[in-house]
Amino acid sequence: MNRVEPQRLAAVEPISTARHWLESFDTIGLATVVSAWGSAPVPVGGQLVVTPDGRFEGSVSGGCVEVDVITEAQDVIASAKPKVLEFGIANDVAWRAGLPCGGTIKVFIEPLQHSDRGLLDLILDARRSRHGVAIATNLETAERRLVDLQSAADPKLMAQISSGESGVVTLAEGETFVLVWMPSVRLVLAGATHISQVLADIASRVGYDVTVVEPRPAFATTKRFGAVTVIETWTDPSFTIDDRTAIVALSHAAHLDDEALAAALRSDCFYVGALGSKKTHAARLERLRADGFADHQLERIHAPVGLAIGAKGPAEIAVSILAEIVKVARGAN
Repeated sequence: MNRVEPQRLAAVEPISTARHWLESFDTIGLATVVSAWGSAPVPVGGQLVVTPDGRFEGSVSGGCVEVDVITEAQDVIASAKPKVLEFGIANDVAWRAGLPCGGTIKVFIEPLQHSDRGLLDLILDARRSRHGVAIATNLETAERRLVDLQSAADPKLMAQISSGESGVVTLAEGETFVLVWMPSVRLVLAGATHISQVLADIASRVGYDVTVVEPRPAFATTKRFGAVTVIETWTDPSFTIDDRTAIVALSHAAHLDDEALAAALRSDCFYVGALGSKKTHAARLERLRADGFADHQLERIHAPVGLAIGAKGPAEIAVSILAEIVKVARGAN
């Protein structure tokens, strides 16, 4: 299975903020980590957006060089000319910022203007529709172009996009930073249980898009799940399962869990998990076999769900489940 890489891709939140701020300002600054060595709390593609009056959103270093970047961004806003900065972060500075050791990061700061709103809209629309998008930016001229993920003409550009990671490539026109956005990992929880409550919360903090499938109205309340998307059935027209989806059956009701697992096994989701003891799971497998699922399909189910850390109670069980999903997503052994 290919790695899903939940957090190594560009964060969309600063772009959303940038789009909003461009309604109030003629020019703002966008800082992007284009390369990093050593201990880097923010991966390549991490971004910070800055307004002329010094407001900012996002991060490029976890606090080590943000002040310098914000100051330099003010110059970029005033001059409308991009610049590339390289920062060496000493061990003592890194330690104060919560990092184990120092390193080096290269940050590209570019101006964003009213004319860039259309490009930002394309990025945000792609996220909402769960489509990937890549932007190639010349680091000397700041000239940007939208790149087709399937048919990039330059082999180097295509190789960078295919890796699923943002990075710098050397093209005929010069050094080019390729910023790759892919859909967030979608976590679908079958059953609005206590474990689901905790899991929905911490998964959202990790950056996952969480959906709860729950047909029982008394369970799926706004008070219990806040802004998390809750739907009643697996046939909801607003809902799709793709290869960046993880599905976990947590309902404690056999028929609801079976329905969730059947939907998962018929899809190309990258993770399928189910709560329950080994005895419960054995009975579940027999029911799924009776419904026509073959053993090689049933082997996809992680059960009992979660890493074996001796978890007790909803919170610890939720942590173990999310840890296992992250492990599978990142292709870790």
